[in-house]
Amino acid sequence: MNNYTKLASKDVYPNVKSYKQLSLIKNFIFWVGNISSGMNTRNTIFVRPFLQKGIEAQNLIGDSFYIKSNFHGYGGKSYKCFFHNDKFYLIWIDQITNSLWYKIFDVKNNEVNNGNYLNSLISAKQLTKPLNCNYDCSFVITNKNNLLGLFEKDEKDFLFSIDLNKERQELIVLRKFEGFASCLGCNEDKTLLSWLEWNPNKMPWESNNLFFGSINSFGQLQKIVKFKDKNINFDKQVSFCQPLWISKNILICSEDSTGWWNLLFLKINQTGEIYIIKKIKKEFYEYGLPQWVSGMSIFAGSEKNLFCLAKNKDSWMIDHYKDCSFYQNINLPFNCLRDLYVSSNRLICLASNEFSHEKLIEINIDNFSKSTFYNTVKSKIINSSSKAESYWFKGYGNKMTHSWIYKPNLINKNKPPLLVKAHSGPTSSFNGSFNLEVQYWTSRGWFVAEVNYGGSSGFGRQYRERLNNLWGVLDSADCIALAQTLEKEQLIDPSRIVISGNSAGGLTALTALYKANLFKAAFCKYPVTDLNAMRLSTHRFERNYLNSLVGNFENDQEKYFERSPNNNLEKINKPILIFHGKKDSVINVQDSIDFNKKLLARNIYSEIILFEEEGHGFKNTQNKIKVLEKTEKFLKYIFTSKN
Repeated sequence: MNNYTKLASKDVYPNVKSYKQLSLIKNFIFWVGNISSGMNTRNTIFVRPFLQKGIEAQNLIGDSFYIKSNFHGYGGKSYKCFFHNDKFYLIWIDQITNSLWYKIFDVKNNEVNNGNYLNSLISAKQLTKPLNCNYDCSFVITNKNNLLGLFEKDEKDFLFSIDLNKERQELIVLRKFEGFASCLGCNEDKTLLSWLEWNPNKMPWESNNLFFGSINSFGQLQKIVKFKDKNINFDKQVSFCQPLWISKNILICSEDSTGWWNLLFLKINQTGEIYIIKKIKKEFYEYGLPQWVSGMSIFAGSEKNLFCLAKNKDSWMIDHYKDCSFYQNINLPFNCLRDLYVSSNRLICLASNEFSHEKLIEINIDNFSKSTFYNTVKSKIINSSSKAESYWFKGYGNKMTHSWIYKPNLINKNKPPLLVKAHSGPTSSFNGSFNLEVQYWTSRGWFVAEVNYGGSSGFGRQYRERLNNLWGVLDSADCIALAQTLEKEQLIDPSRIVISGNSAGGLTALTALYKANLFKAAFCKYPVTDLNAMRLSTHRFERNYLNSLVGNFENDQEKYFERSPNNNLEKINKPILIFHGKKDSVINVQDSIDFNKKLLARNIYSEIILFEEEGHGFKNTQNKIKVLEKTEKFLKYIFTSKN
């Protein structure tokens, strides 16, 4: 092992170009990026022409803003760009002034070679007065130059309207929603609106409804209709995902009435006339994701040229539709795809595979060649990296459960130690894409296993619903079962098995630690240690999520108590390392501090590392490096000094 090249912690988080919150409008790519502005947090919206990666990007709004959405707690996309009246209208959410801003641009006529591609027609305008609310980015511009959008205030969602010709104005409320709302959209001629709504006792991937409303010539909301069909959602819970208008009367979305998020094409002549054009049924295909954040883009394009991201078993792909009929699959050397955007024959998305970091790919469909990507997909450390292998095993209830395993590229007479990873969410999933954190451990001789325990997305509704009422039971049992399976196959050293998890995955990891005498230690970031405390302190969006994961609190208080690691301290006798940010708004940092104190009071070796400026999800690179190095030091200690 000593002559094996270890990946240095400083190389795990390379300074690669990051494209956050992408958009593709006409021939221009927009994104949000951070900028230096003294000690203040600032970011901006950048633009550059399509297929021009090597040229300088243009800063469109300067350095006076902090562009961020906090809609429904987890936020998402924080701006929207329209091509309206032959100009680019840019609308963004600014946290410094708690208001909406906008600018208008057109394309420079002179040759672009100096980082100036769009010409600013007006200075930045503050559209709204400061308001203590959370805006969504799914804005709509009507034919009367009214801006429609969604906002959240005092634990309620609203549809609002403002005039793009006015500044610092009050919001005009058009509709107050009974529960949650998202995904506002409109058709090409700005006469019909669409959106999703769901009950506050449900999560949007459990059950939601698709609504339509007509807009009159003054931009006012008229007749509202909920889509209902006897073969889809008449008598059962269904989740719709990303309704998208692709013409003046055709809308595409996905829905999971078949047990899989499959495509649905609707024709809407007016709010009272809604017809199904086509309902695609594909088993083992998912054209959808749990909507934790707003602004996800899985479908993009028009009726003539529509593109859709789809997950089939272990891999993501791009399907191409023409006139609502399947045309071709865009074959790429990537198996992990997200954030798809289309303009005419131009397509962009973020892509990665088992050998490559995530990167922005740009495709001209009329001149597409798969070979274009072959020289760019591989990471520099490919010759020493460990490849992800899809691995199925029997988990809780003997049901087949998925994982990704990474074997160390190390020939050694001793079997490797095992690191089991539980993802957060818990509806998230591991996708097998290239991950330098994983390579950090495999380069040190560790066997790494990422568990897509029951409840994970990408494997259909039934797989996702396995976790219903069983959080803290099924997920930890799946992690234990995987470790036991790998031990039976004599692939790992059973005396050196550890488990890790962040947030919801932290509850899974800590529970597995005390439920089986298998794991020798656990390390977690911002773990859930007390289910009742989480229920009381988390934000509105997921406050009632525990109703499905655990049970109704009034009827199932015992489950909340019994499944909380904080109430099972007497069963814990193994070392635990915890990391937590002091600005975490999802899991109270005090929960981790108290948990650590209780472990130390029982003479259990436990450490906690706190970060002043971090929230729920660490962002600072130096802090991430510290987490890796501290974890390695922790594991070395327990496997030398403690055993």
